[in-house]
Amino acid sequence: MSTPTTVQDDLRSRLPDPIQVFPDLAAVAAGMTKATLNGSIPRTTIGLVQLRAGQIVGSTYHTVRQTENLRKAGETEQRITAVAAWQDAPYFTDAERVALELVEAVLTPSPFGERVPDELFAKASAHYDDTALWTLTVTIGQICFFIPVALIAKPIPGKPIGKNYNK
Repeated sequence: MSTPTTVQDDLRSRLPDPIQVFPDLAAVAAGMTKATLNGSIPRTTIGLVQLRAGQIVGSTYHTVRQTENLRKAGETEQRITAVAAWQDAPYFTDAERVALELVEAVLTPSPFGERVPDELFAKASAHYDDTALWTLTVTIGQICFFIPVALIAKPIPGKPIGKNYNK
């Protein structure tokens, strides 16, 4: 009887590592990461927001990557798993909830007008100062920058950066 494997060794990326084509992209990615990790919001919140973004757009790569990052940061399986159903999960702070609501608003079309209405911005402002709101905005922007990369180029989930392309 064979043992099931959790990693498929035959996975191939569609495109080569973008750093091979655009070497300056490494500096852009590093700058975005530095901006998000300025300390104004917890790293955990960043990971939760980026995990939710990956789930919303259906990106296996981002979902696996953010899940791994959250585990390495000591997050519980309950919190990681519950991100998909955060609205009624008892595991998140009010500040985390509004951050998750914000990423959903940005990535989900609204049939009723603005994606981020004044009421949602007011809720976010109640938990985050201007620097933290900008950090949250850049956090969402960072994952949105890399979503097309994951969906089009298909880097290999679970592989470390720099080893996640094999074309």
